Amino acid sequence: MVLKPWQCFVVVPKPDILTMKTLTLLSALLFSLAVRAQTPHTMVYGTKPNSAGMMDASKVNDFMGNKTRVSTTLHGKVIKVTKTKGGWFELDAGNGKIIGAHFKTYDITLPMSIAGHYVIAEGIVSKQFVADSNQHLAGDNTKQQKDQPSQNLSFEVTGLQVE
Repeated sequence: MVLKPWQCFVVVPKPDILTMKTLTLLSALLFSLAVRAQTPHTMVYGTKPNSAGMMDASKVNDFMGNKTRVSTTLHGKVIKVTKTKGGWFELDAGNGKIIGAHFKTYDITLPMSIAGHYVIAEGIVSKQFVADSNQHLAGDNTKQQKDQPSQNLSFEVTGLQVE
């Protein structure tokens, strides 16, 4: 049997409507998954923090030295969100210490779900001195040991980025 030139091509039957709909639906699904995969995983509250000069939250107390206020960018883990309105939260400062943080402006609302996530936060860290709880009134003649007043760190945040 001798084939003529126009008989060399394979004839493909026309696809039916059902397979065309299936292919269209499948391609739309794959396209939507590709678009969903490109959404950013970080959220920014307030202004985006400047990561230049960023330090770990556990090292900020040593960095401050004798200064009472320092403007810096911290990287740390959120322990818990204490109040969503105003953006009140607690950062882990290492060794069981906590940095109490809040936003400078009250119009920020943080979700409770950022607890346990690492964040980059920019703002002003300040030391707050708390009087000793065993301090007695003036004129009290009881002898007591003189303890150093405890120091708490507070952080007034202008921008926060959740990783």
